[in-house]
Amino acid sequence: MADLVKFTVNGREMQAPAGTLLIEACKKQGISIPAFCYYENLSLQAACRMCLVEVEKMPKLQTGCTLPVAEGMVVQTESPKVVDSRKMMLEFLLTNHPLDCPVCDKGGECELQDMVFRYGAGESRFTEIKHHVDEKQWSPVVFYDAPRCILCYRCVRICDEGLGINALGVTNRGAYSEITPNAGDHLDCLECGACIDICPVGALTSGTYRYQTRPWEMEHVGTVCTFCSDGCKTTLGVRGDEIIRGNNRDRSGINGEFLCIKGRYGFDFTQAPERLSTPLIRKQGQLVEAGWAEALALVARRFSEVKAAAGTFGVIGSNHTTNEENFYLNKFARTGLGTENVDHHRTGDVATLLDALSGKENALATADDLLNSKAVLVIGADLTQQHPLLAYNIRTAWRLHGAHVYAVTPGPVNEDAFAIKSVRTDDHGDDMLAAVRAMADALTAEKELIIVFGDAMQGQRLRDLVGFAETLRIPVKFVALVDYSNSRGAYDMGLVPGPNGLTLEQMLTSETLGALWIVGSNPVRKGGQLAGPKTFVVVQDMFLTETAELADVVLPTASAYEKSGTVTSGTGQVQRLKRASQFMGAKADLDIFATIARGMGLNLGAANPEKIFDEIRASVHGYNVPMPVIVTGGAPQTMPVNGRVPTPAGTVRSSRETLYTSGSLGSHSKLLNSVLEAPGALYKGRA
Repeated sequence: MADLVKFTVNGREMQAPAGTLLIEACKKQGISIPAFCYYENLSLQAACRMCLVEVEKMPKLQTGCTLPVAEGMVVQTESPKVVDSRKMMLEFLLTNHPLDCPVCDKGGECELQDMVFRYGAGESRFTEIKHHVDEKQWSPVVFYDAPRCILCYRCVRICDEGLGINALGVTNRGAYSEITPNAGDHLDCLECGACIDICPVGALTSGTYRYQTRPWEMEHVGTVCTFCSDGCKTTLGVRGDEIIRGNNRDRSGINGEFLCIKGRYGFDFTQAPERLSTPLIRKQGQLVEAGWAEALALVARRFSEVKAAAGTFGVIGSNHTTNEENFYLNKFARTGLGTENVDHHRTGDVATLLDALSGKENALATADDLLNSKAVLVIGADLTQQHPLLAYNIRTAWRLHGAHVYAVTPGPVNEDAFAIKSVRTDDHGDDMLAAVRAMADALTAEKELIIVFGDAMQGQRLRDLVGFAETLRIPVKFVALVDYSNSRGAYDMGLVPGPNGLTLEQMLTSETLGALWIVGSNPVRKGGQLAGPKTFVVVQDMFLTETAELADVVLPTASAYEKSGTVTSGTGQVQRLKRASQFMGAKADLDIFATIARGMGLNLGAANPEKIFDEIRASVHGYNVPMPVIVTGGAPQTMPVNGRVPTPAGTVRSSRETLYTSGSLGSHSKLLNSVLEAPGALYKGRA
């Protein structure tokens, strides 16, 4: 740690490490120095001049965002001279500002509005006609209103430095300066919307939120994004059970402010017109609408008949349902139905990794570990497309801490732009493992390493990778990438076959199952069959998927944004899911399970998320995480030690989803399918 220096601000004696910027040192002591262009972890701009402060023995005002603290420094942040300078800067910024606060989407959240209220002059000396430019639409996501822009360049820097996309720049000079997209009249980028959230005024606005409501008219609910497995926190703005907006401006999750297009805008699937709102029962070969009581009674009766006749059941769980629902479903299948035929779509070989690491401590990396890593090896994954938070964290570690990055992938990835070494291989695990072994000398020289790998590393190949890591003789941590929001939780909660149980693939082709229960999964989405002609098939889903179309009973379910519970990210971090809205006609999967269980006369315990999680903490190894951390929005990491059952060869398959696709949910998001970049492709290569 740098030596501490002592200085004085507004008569208060303070100390901070040498080299700390004055604006940051004051913030930590509760003294606010206003600024528009300054933003934590971005390059210094000193453009807005709002952070000017008076420093003793210096002939003119200094910018607090570029001034390091020094021994004996005496600073005034609110002297008459400072206040007058801020008042004049605001007057200048408002020269061409349209003053349309009553209709601006940033009203109530605008930093310029706040500063004008605090320092602004009562009237302006500028009487000239305002320079006006028409509003522009750069994409379905981003609109730009140049007269509102104060040229702080936050949007340019977050896109360039934070994301490495360089989608925005500045054209013209003086009063005619404008932010301009890289494709001239439209954006060619990741459409993440970070530029909108970072904008301190209403210059950049959201295509989904603009002119919809006011911030104080919404209820703001912090929950976990329901798409990929990165576990990003998203704060949903809800009005009248409709989700209007998503962001994470309070930095309350493992992702800080970062969100990709799915986390910030992909929530519109919840109001898709094709969403199921009533159960369906097959009668005379056709699925027809039915009441909940009739549908659930039918399922309970048919399940009871199969059980009484000593028939066999198959249960396929979901990567999107909560830990509590997965735990209850697993208990229902094994103790209530008496079957070991339990599985889910496995997208990463978590089982083999945990087994190979058995007995080792601190071998699983978290999202924060990647953010602060000294070296990262990426194997067989296009992280920007598949795991955008992890990609962002790795880039940030390189940008702020000089982390060494290595990439072994079948195609170009964004990490190529700053990697120490990038290697292209065939899309085959053996070739990737050979390329990794060829890097042994460079990797051995690192002080520590995090290995992030996709589904190419599975089975014996993954065990060989763990063995190779041991030969490096440095601390190594691993991340087994999985696709969806609770893929890791589905495995941890036991949705895998017993010793003699059928896998998902075997259940789909079995001719002997008496009943097949598919929860929140669409296994025939990309072709295939669904059990035998005599099998009673029940599907729980939000949409009439390809799988649901083949069912005997279809039960409409609530989305992750419409239920409470917990989910586990791909890095094993458990987070709380909070209900933000509700959809008329849909039921939470847990409520459906409990009703069917009662109809069968089964006693599976309380169907309450809090009580089930207590049971999980007591019985699932590694899940005895501290409840206060969970309740207050934290993300403690689970500590499992080994796998339950070796993963059968060929049963681990990533869906190869892109940034703009995510199974059934992504296909039903109008916004995700409207951007020019959709549907995207892995290894597209923007670097």
